[in-house]
Amino acid sequence: MEIYIRTIKTNINTIGSKVLACRTKHGSAQAYDLSNPHTLALHKLYRIERTTPRQKGYELLKNPRLNKGLAFSLKERHHLGIHGLLPPAFMTIQQQVYRVMKRIREQPDNLSKYIILDELQNRCERLFYRVLSENVKELMPIVYTPTVGLACQKFGSIFRRPKGVYITINDNSISKIYQILSNWPERNAIVVTDGERILGLGDLGANGMGIPIGKLALYVALAGVQPSWCLPVLIDAGTNNQKNLEDPLYIGIRRKRVRGEEYDQLIDNFMKAVSKRFGRGTLVQFEDFAFQNAYRLLDKYREDYCVFNDDIQGTAAVIVAGLIASTRITKKPLHEQKFLFHGAGADMNEMNNLMEIVKAVKPNGIIGVSTQGGAFTPEIIKEMSKNNERPIIFALSNPTIKAECTAKDAIEHSNGTVLFASGSPFDDVEFNGKHFQPGQGNNSYIFPGIGLSLVLWKARKVPEIVFLIAARTCAKMVSDKALHTYGRLYPRVENIRELSVQIAIDEMYVRHHVYSLDYYELINKAYRWPEQDSKPGYPVPKMSGQTTTEDE
Repeated sequence: MEIYIRTIKTNINTIGSKVLACRTKHGSAQAYDLSNPHTLALHKLYRIERTTPRQKGYELLKNPRLNKGLAFSLKERHHLGIHGLLPPAFMTIQQQVYRVMKRIREQPDNLSKYIILDELQNRCERLFYRVLSENVKELMPIVYTPTVGLACQKFGSIFRRPKGVYITINDNSISKIYQILSNWPERNAIVVTDGERILGLGDLGANGMGIPIGKLALYVALAGVQPSWCLPVLIDAGTNNQKNLEDPLYIGIRRKRVRGEEYDQLIDNFMKAVSKRFGRGTLVQFEDFAFQNAYRLLDKYREDYCVFNDDIQGTAAVIVAGLIASTRITKKPLHEQKFLFHGAGADMNEMNNLMEIVKAVKPNGIIGVSTQGGAFTPEIIKEMSKNNERPIIFALSNPTIKAECTAKDAIEHSNGTVLFASGSPFDDVEFNGKHFQPGQGNNSYIFPGIGLSLVLWKARKVPEIVFLIAARTCAKMVSDKALHTYGRLYPRVENIRELSVQIAIDEMYVRHHVYSLDYYELINKAYRWPEQDSKPGYPVPKMSGQTTTEDE
């Protein structure tokens, strides 16, 4: 791991120029100059080899990992036994993307769009990720925050096909959990939740499975992590949400949430079973655990397993990234500034009047993680503007209704001087003839690249410096135009896939292992043998005692 960190430090300043020289649209390695013998050798070493699938006919069309719909060529249709099972038209993947997006944009609400994308993932996995990657700004709020929160609330109603594993308090042993994990083939990256603190919505129990599914979809779309590496896990220890317990469509066990020693034993058995089944280097990302569990579980396992908590470490890294970017405008180093955090921290006594605190502390920035919608009132925003030439206001709570203030309010009440970021997306704002593009301080800038690097480097644990490096890399990718013209503190969301590769560092190796968004030929390329080695009909001698027609 120390070598890994030194490698990151050594390459972090030079990777940008290398990426610019080798950039491709979808993460493919084909843009490299393969006339260079060294590059060609690396290309052959790192490329992922394809094999003709064993499944044929209708069964192949039911496999979302192999299905290409109307993009199958005539040769593939004949060879794979699907000719006549599809309409006779032949489409490119671009046509398919157009058709999907057209249908999505015709939907009346975001939940309907979520359901269409869910159906597409169940039917044609590669097309799903192509659609998501090419329209990431439009669709990321659908597959993740804020729409995923609504999807989790209605998960029992929209549930169609299992996409992960459910481990309950009734399976509380290493052996039983191992058997469950053995039922699922994917294994390199696990996102696990117990559903107790889903976004800002509270205890949703087993309905929280939408969070690991959405997170891992972003791993693939934003970092190119192979879908076959990913496993969503829901730890069902019950729920204290009475509405769920009385819902006839609730998909979890109907009992109050288990706590204490029995709960701790369940998590411990899960971690040991993961290590036994997949190896200690398997990445486990804790997601949306309650505060009382999130910190202590991270502290308990971080030295012995490859684990991190995105709510804690990912959120911290994305905040630091935005603050580092802001110094290019304020011209003040971070150590000379004061930042006030408004949230559920445990280090201070409760203080109820935020306005009085702002007046007393006079912070350079306020950072909201409280899930209290509207907590940053117009008066607080104006007070921040009075104390700072360029006040920093981060309203990071999700979903949108839980945000401490809107982008429009922050910009208008600061007279356009605010450096603003939010957790959920806000529309662009026009103010005093200037066009503002509010930055989204979304963990998606951080966790996909970190996950990709940890999986590819087979790390045994996750050092804190990785998150600082990711934050610095993210801040460096913000252009001067974004900062000074649009007031945006984060890169364009369309660039997250490139950012993830930079975070993962070893460019050639990474680019050959990121998930390709292009279809590939399912049939192995035919090749010829020398004629003398493939010629049939070698003469055989007549065996003794063998009769001929003449003998008869």
